[in-house]
Amino acid sequence: MEELQDFLKEKKYKKIKFSVLKTQHLLIKATLNDVKGTFILDTGASNSCVGIEGIEKFQLFAEISETKAAGAGATGMDTQLSKNNQLKLSHWKTTHFNVIIFDMSHVNEALTSYKTKPVDGIIGADILLSGKAIIDYSNHYLYLK
Repeated sequence: MEELQDFLKEKKYKKIKFSVLKTQHLLIKATLNDVKGTFILDTGASNSCVGIEGIEKFQLFAEISETKAAGAGATGMDTQLSKNNQLKLSHWKTTHFNVIIFDMSHVNEALTSYKTKPVDGIIGADILLSGKAIIDYSNHYLYLK
């Protein structure tokens, strides 16, 4: 029987390594607009997002958004939107990536309270759905097509 990764490679999927933090969050490295960052891979997040401090770091052109963000422990947060960015996860990439920008300090405060490094953002269901994601939890790989 073929291994999962061989089968998915034949189907044109790209293999992307992630690690598991002691908080049980999945940590993935990504390149946004040619700048490397660290992100939480979150199947429960509807959209991918970056913290406000990422506007300068990732050279984002932010527009005010009417959408309010909500997440674990926080609701009704103001957001901004940056359109048509390039996102790379290992060898997989997309060039018309829209990213939500909001204050992620509550996320990073929670991580640092567990002595874990802060992250730049979250990779959410928008990317997972568009990339037809398959997550191999036991081997710590994300596959995107």
